[in-house]
Amino acid sequence: MSQAQSSNSNIPDTDFNLLEDSEDADNHTSEATATRLSLQFQLDETYIGQRIDQIAAMVWSDFSREKLKQWIKEGNLLVNGQPVKPKFKSDGFEILTLNVELEAQTRSLPEDIPLDIIYEDEDIIVINKPVGMVVHPGAGNTSGTLVNALLHHYPKSSELARAGLVHRIDKDTSGLLVVAKNLEAQFALSKQLEKKSVYRLYDLVVYGNIIAGGTIDEPIKRHPVDRVKMAVLPGGKDAVTHYNVKERFQHFTRVQARLETGRTHQIRVHFSYIGYGLVGDQVYMPRVRMPAGASQLLDDTLRGFKRQALHAVQLGLKHPRTKEEMTFEAPWPEDFANLVEVLRTENKAY
Repeated sequence: MSQAQSSNSNIPDTDFNLLEDSEDADNHTSEATATRLSLQFQLDETYIGQRIDQIAAMVWSDFSREKLKQWIKEGNLLVNGQPVKPKFKSDGFEILTLNVELEAQTRSLPEDIPLDIIYEDEDIIVINKPVGMVVHPGAGNTSGTLVNALLHHYPKSSELARAGLVHRIDKDTSGLLVVAKNLEAQFALSKQLEKKSVYRLYDLVVYGNIIAGGTIDEPIKRHPVDRVKMAVLPGGKDAVTHYNVKERFQHFTRVQARLETGRTHQIRVHFSYIGYGLVGDQVYMPRVRMPAGASQLLDDTLRGFKRQALHAVQLGLKHPRTKEEMTFEAPWPEDFANLVEVLRTENKAY
């Protein structure tokens, strides 16, 4: 199991410049518990004249506006220690205080599923997710998910939205993701993701020869016809992927990609868009492209690799409580390591 490292250890400063203080997160204070929520937020002049229910929706965006309005009416959300009506307008610099008991936020059931935990403390869990595990329950995947496993490992996660998840990776992508264990940590990590200050590095293998690294800055939205797919299309959400070539083979390239944004299928869509689809991607590269003269070993390996060759190898973040910059690493899973080794022996560059 990999160990947490100082962010200064082996990642160049130029690659690790996204870790910044999250001012909104730093303004929050709370007890370190998931069941009893106690938050404070100091307003400033930017909120002058705005209604308190609108302000609360901006400050605590993980909750619905209706839920926050209910808490205001019930006296659970106070302004300078006093109850107010939802239409109360701010004159700036008030202190908002939110004190509530959280109800269960998920109906999913706990399941005793082993987790590869890279790091855990009272605030966060960093997990190396295996290939084939769905992160969150959905249609056709009501059990066996990461959420089911988390509910067994840490039962209080049931009182957090999405069981503490702040980001996801695809079912057939392996590697690292971080989960919050209390609401303060969930807020802080969500703010880091919004500010693009979470460092996410992926290893991948693509068809074709990429000459040099670069940046793909293309918007992504749902495919208009095939609703399973995402696509680069005008009007989509901003999506930015930075990448470097790590290893060249005769007909393939091993690449490292860093996400600046986190759109659905982002890496898979971006590399398919520039003409370098991922090996094994059943959605964006449904047909195996076999090189002419491929050996039986290479043929068997490529045809047997049934998932996208994508692994979340490194994760960097600022700890929500201590503010320490932390990075975590996860070794390649066996199938990915075997794919690379076969390419090194059976498809080596001239």
